[in-house]
Amino acid sequence: MHDTTCDNAQVMTDTVSLTQRYDRAADRWGDKMRLLGYADGYLGFLTGAGARAQTSDKVCDVGCGTGAFAEAWSAIYGPDADITLVEPSAPMLDRAEAALVRREGTAHKVQAGIEDFRPDTPPDHLLMAHVIEHVPDPGAALAILRGWVQPGAKLWLVLSKPHWCNAIIWLQWRHRTFEMSEAERLLQGAEWRLDETYTFPSGPPSRTSRGFLATAI
Repeated sequence: MHDTTCDNAQVMTDTVSLTQRYDRAADRWGDKMRLLGYADGYLGFLTGAGARAQTSDKVCDVGCGTGAFAEAWSAIYGPDADITLVEPSAPMLDRAEAALVRREGTAHKVQAGIEDFRPDTPPDHLLMAHVIEHVPDPGAALAILRGWVQPGAKLWLVLSKPHWCNAIIWLQWRHRTFEMSEAERLLQGAEWRLDETYTFPSGPPSRTSRGFLATAI
């Protein structure tokens, strides 16, 4: 299993500043994700990719925001899904928990960034959408995630891709975009095998995002 001791230091960023910006955006974030089609996009990714899960599988939504990815998982696998929400912004985390409660589910909340968290039990699935775009070393972040899980665990990763829409988004969030070849290289370097990619079919997700399903090796 990958040793993440050195990686943690590399992933450290101006977390406080970024988290404060997410705190301020939390009230409107969930509605915005639904309006722009990201919630439906995550449903499509989870059902359109080849892998399937067991209801009893442990799931961790990393950098969950207001929980759109975790909510999509709950919609597919039911309210008994074992979901941990990891997010440095407390207001975002509260809204993510509320989204699962509305589906009669529960979640374990952890207010932390990637570099501050280590699960007690290795998850079977990691969900992560538009997170490593904001860290100094994306490869190190993926290596930390690899250290959380056992071989065979799945990573459902959504990354920003080059498009003029992301140039507009960059003005606010200063995020990265990833060519497909770069994403594959980063995953391979962090001991994730890329199984398949997912193309979002419509709306803003089709222009801004690409899905990657990978397996821990």
